[in-house]
Amino acid sequence: MAGYSREVQLATGFLCSSSGAMKLPQLHRKLLQCCDVSEEEFCFIVQECPRFLLVRGERLEDYTVVAKTSLRLCRSYSREKSGGCREESGGCPQLHLCKFFIYGNCRFGKGRKLCKLSHDIRSAHNFELLRDCTLHELHEDQLLLLLLQNDRTLLPEVCLHYNKGSGLHGGCTFQENCTKVHLCQHFVQGDCVFGLRCNRHHAIDQHGRRMLEERGLSGGVIQELPFIYRNIHHLTAAASEKPSDSLHKSVDQTDEREEICLHFTRNSCKFQNECRLVHFHLPYKWEVFDGLTWTDLQHMEDIERDFCDPSKTQSCGNRPVNFLTMTQGWQQVRRLSTVSSVTKPPHYILTTVWLWYYKGDQGNWVEYGQPDEKQRTTSVTSQNLEEAFLSGRTAEVKLVKGQRQYVISLQDMYQRNPKHKTKRRVCRRPRFVSVAEVENIKSMN
Repeated sequence: MAGYSREVQLATGFLCSSSGAMKLPQLHRKLLQCCDVSEEEFCFIVQECPRFLLVRGERLEDYTVVAKTSLRLCRSYSREKSGGCREESGGCPQLHLCKFFIYGNCRFGKGRKLCKLSHDIRSAHNFELLRDCTLHELHEDQLLLLLLQNDRTLLPEVCLHYNKGSGLHGGCTFQENCTKVHLCQHFVQGDCVFGLRCNRHHAIDQHGRRMLEERGLSGGVIQELPFIYRNIHHLTAAASEKPSDSLHKSVDQTDEREEICLHFTRNSCKFQNECRLVHFHLPYKWEVFDGLTWTDLQHMEDIERDFCDPSKTQSCGNRPVNFLTMTQGWQQVRRLSTVSSVTKPPHYILTTVWLWYYKGDQGNWVEYGQPDEKQRTTSVTSQNLEEAFLSGRTAEVKLVKGQRQYVISLQDMYQRNPKHKTKRRVCRRPRFVSVAEVENIKSMN
């Protein structure tokens, strides 16, 4: 991601100046005002850079990008009366800052009596951490917002009891003395169907404002809180998501409900129109969402051929399909297929054979189990990885190549060398089957 450091920096700044998140197309348009970044490059940055969380929506226009960081406030530093930390001499990996400074309302920062805790986000200790995370070029207010939505210990939780019951304060027995925020949970999650007619608060009310001000939060931060809480919800949901859950949401993984009927493809389906699976004459099907329905893409065989090539991130033609984001322009694209071959006995025909690749030393893609340019092979094959991937029981697979040991993360699709701390990308693509080959297989069975 080093080659896109300027784009990452700019995008982070835009997000933090826009309540911590932006719609995907909006962020791309904003970035284009400052640098020439193609749609393919932009999608690669958003999906691959750990600085960003991509929250999917029903349509591509609904996709949201949320700013992330691993930086947190040092709890030990805040608890010490003298403002000290046992690891302050360079070993502490967390920021040394006054919590109320982040809130924007430290009572010691405005009077004659100076605060014992640091208000300098660019102190020697803090700046080194910011530089390591490539956040040192952000403005102070951008950094503070980034911390607020990523460090879950800084803000009070949304009251769950308020969201239960029918009273003014829902089911919260503390009512106006509650130390949690009274906000509509569905509004925070972005799925409140009542809108302005909702009986729950979609903004901080007077009770909440008073409680938050007593905790030291400034009016500016309080005004941003409903949006910050929504970002916190997205970040928390992504962090708690099981590896198998996130894997099955990747663009390479076919949704079970969108599976092509194997019986229809190879001969006929006895359930006919009542079949819950998709009926199609090929073991793959490419569709684009026009805003209302999914329709077949033209040149489907050509798109499939390109998709099966791990070196390609998009298809050829005037309107290419981006395989990283599964989009054509700004329209969402999906690929349907028959079940994975590892889930059926070998005699089943027209199942989808998924192949697993790693990025070779020369930039080429090498299939697992096949010899590389030095005739070295890995101890695991595509079939081994596919079985592990579909089982969902493990997030990592260990392997050996030559004298070296590696670990494949099935969550972020990287192969790591634990000893040398290096990593290389992993890719999962199907084996290409032409239309003519499909017809030939059918005629022989």
